[in-house]
Amino acid sequence: MTYEDYNAFCKSLPKTTHVVQWGGAHVWKVGGKMFAVGGWNDDGVTGVTFKVSEIAFEVLKDRPGLRPAPYLASRGMKWIQHYAKPGLSDKDLRAHLSESHRIVSLGLTKKLQKQLGLNQDAS
Repeated sequence: MTYEDYNAFCKSLPKTTHVVQWGGAHVWKVGGKMFAVGGWNDDGVTGVTFKVSEIAFEVLKDRPGLRPAPYLASRGMKWIQHYAKPGLSDKDLRAHLSESHRIVSLGLTKKLQKQLGLNQDAS
């Protein structure tokens, strides 16, 4: 996945905003809360950091090309960094970015979720 692909995919998710900060990192947010950070390219791999569930963190943290995200995971947060080959396939990376967006959006206040039209039951 290139940074162009990463940015296009994150932009396609509902109610996202984009900012470039921290020395050129592409930070994507939902409801003002970060769900993905793109940057730190190693070995031609697009470096991407994303939030995961506790189970996904345990499964992914020791896979080749993945690691607990520096700074975030060291503070007890469940974030994974895709940083080198083999890492994740583009399909799997998109799935994890979608899940990160979902996890973060569920952490927003109910009022903000309603204002953004996120996580609303059809009932």
